[in-house]
Parts: sequence; C-alpha cells; structure tokens
Amino acid sequence: MSALKKTALTVLATALLPALTASPAFADTLDNEADGKQPKPPAIMSTVGGTQLGKPGTQVALGPGAPVLPKDVSGRSWIVADAESGEVLAAHNAHWRLPPASTLKMLFADTVLPRLPKTTEHTVTADELADVGAGSSLVGVKEENTYSVHDLWLGVFLRSGNDAVHVLSAMNGGISKTVEDMQEHAEELQALDTEVVSPDGYDEPGQVSSAYDLTLIARSGMQKKDFREYCATARADFPGERGKGGKRETFEIQNTNRLLTGDTGIAPYKGIAGVKNGNTTHAGATFTGVAERDGRVLLVTVMNPDSGESLAVYKEAGRLLDWGFAAAGKVKPVGELVPPKSAEATSSGGTEQAPNGKGAPAKPVASQGHGAGGIGIALGITGGALVLLAAGVFLVNRRWPLPDLVRRLPRR
Repeated sequence: MSALKKTALTVLATALLPALTASPAFADTLDNEADGKQPKPPAIMSTVGGTQLGKPGTQVALGPGAPVLPKDVSGRSWIVADAESGEVLAAHNAHWRLPPASTLKMLFADTVLPRLPKTTEHTVTADELADVGAGSSLVGVKEENTYSVHDLWLGVFLRSGNDAVHVLSAMNGGISKTVEDMQEHAEELQALDTEVVSPDGYDEPGQVSSAYDLTLIARSGMQKKDFREYCATARADFPGERGKGGKRETFEIQNTNRLLTGDTGIAPYKGIAGVKNGNTTHAGATFTGVAERDGRVLLVTVMNPDSGESLAVYKEAGRLLDWGFAAAGKVKPVGELVPPKSAEATSSGGTEQAPNGKGAPAKPVASQGHGAGGIGIALGITGGALVLLAAGVFLVNRRWPLPDLVRRLPRR
C-alpha cells in the first residue's frame, strides 16, 4: 500500500472515531446498568490533549513532595487542570464519553450567551415550553409572561432551568438550530468527545461528553464576563406572576451548586467561583468547578461518582481541588487543555498581535475581589496564553475578576 493511501486511511479513521464511539458509549452504559454491572471505560479513547489522556484508568506523575491522590474519589471520569497554563495535573478516564446531564448547559451558554443582548425582553409562548422533558429541573418560566434575557440566564445557571433553556433556544432560532450551533462550537473548541442532542443536557440517546471536554468548555466560558457573573451568583430574585394590583411579584432562587452555596454536610468551598452541576437518571451526578487559591486557578470535573456518599460529586470535587492546590508544581503534567482550532491556526500563521495593537500582551486587569468565603477573590490567569483568532480574540486574561453584581455568600 502506498504511503499516500496509508495517510488517507489514517485521516479517515481519525475522523470516524468520534462517530463510532459516541452512541455505543451511552448504550453500553445503559445496558450495563440495567444488568446491575458497572460499565468499563473503552480501551481506546481520544488523545486530544496528549496520549496519556487517552488511556483508561488514573493518570498522574507525582514528583518529589507531591501528595498522593485522595482515595475516596469514585467518579467514573474526572480531571484536575490548571486554568492558567492548561496543564492537566491528573485525570481518570478523561475522554470517557458519558451522558453529561446539565453540565452541558455550559456549552449552551458559551454558544448562545454572546448572541442575545441581556436587556432584551421576550414574551414566552406555549410552544416554547411544549417540549421540555418530563421531570426536568425548572426555574418557573410561565407562558404569556415577559422576561429579560438576563432573567432567563439566571434561571439557567442558578436553577438549571430547562424551561429557560428552551425559551432562549427559541430566541436563538429554535432547538434544532441551537443544537447545531452548540455542536459547531464544541468542534471549534476541540471538545470532540461531545455530541449534542438536546441543549439542556436532558438524557437523550447519543448525547455524550467527557470530563476533558466539559473542562475545556468551562475554560472557554470563563473568558466571558457575563458567564462568570451568572455562574458565580449564589442567589437572585426571579420574576413571578402579577398580583391583583398588577404589580409583578418576585421570588428568590438559589444556585444548585453546593460548593458555592453550601448544604447539609458541605461548607462553601473557599475560592469557588462556579461553574455548573448536573444530575439525571443515566448521567448520575456531574460537576465542573473553578476555584482560586494563592493566585492559582484550578478547574475540576467529576462525572458520575458511585460511592453512595451523600452529595458525593461535590465532596469528591472538593478533595480533588484540595489535592490540586497542594500538588501544583510538584507533579509532571499528564496532558493539556488544548486551545480552540482557530487559535491554533492563527498562532501557527506568524507573530501574534496583542489586543492593544502594539505587539505586546495587554496589561493585567486589576483585581476586583470582594465578598465572603473566597468568592470575591479575583481569579488569576498569568501570561503566555494570549492568542488571536481569525474572528476575534481568545484571551486568557491575567485575571478573571468577579463582577460587582455577584451576590455575596452568607457568612457562616
């Protein structure tokens, strides 16, 4: 066989691998669980971000003085990464394609949020709510009521409201278009394990993502000021029905991210600033979080822990964050969070130009930290990751400052 044919076959096999593995991963999970068996990760997984990340099992390279990984972590798939450098500090089945539940809403937000001005008002129709899945998490959007886009995003991030997702999808051109937009954006981010079927993360055959992809998506979302504000908001007032006098009532909604707000047996995690949690029958509990400590920012994703521990996904995420902060600088990275495709194309095309137009990186954004429990600490991103895209700027900022409108956590 000629070298040219071999190359063509290799390219074809690489292109077909995601399509061949996505649906069976979901189907195998359902079949095994129905039989009472624990599913096993596939022997061959994606190697985006490094060959070690494509291997089943735990991947970590401890250096001198590095703490061992916590033993009480049962997630089928998890990852701990440095948000600044993109280095993956440790991972377990990082590219296992599993149902994502509502963590997929991070991709929905990263895709749609920039397209809809948050001051836009929209009156909801019955058709927009007709296909919300049975048993969905809801914020309480009602037909014939008017909401701002800002209100609806609070419903998405705080209450994981599938009703709010469906309304925003309608404003974006409909469910089918939004799914297409999300899939296109996932491919741009190189989140190639991700197959989108429903924009809200509701269980659907073939809908999968991975701990690696969810972490990649969260890192992209955190570049956006409004995304940062919404995912870090602990509580907010949401519009309700109009009273007898015509005045519209409001009711308080609280973020379902227990590392942000706390819960019985879980204290708010110091330095936490989002991102998103999820839970469905087939996905189990899923969570992606971002936290800062001593100037270092880490991302963590945990998918489907099975220890039986109450609120295990949050506790395991907290343990992995604790480990990551203690291990940073003492472990050899096992992979990396790759940049978007267009960032790679631009950076390979010549000298990068900074946003200030002078060929030098823009100055760091000053810290605007405030608030209780570490939530007000500005999230730092140090240099080296400033790249331009053909259609805009992908800027990993010196800092991710939390905005003034972030609702403060209660002091405990």
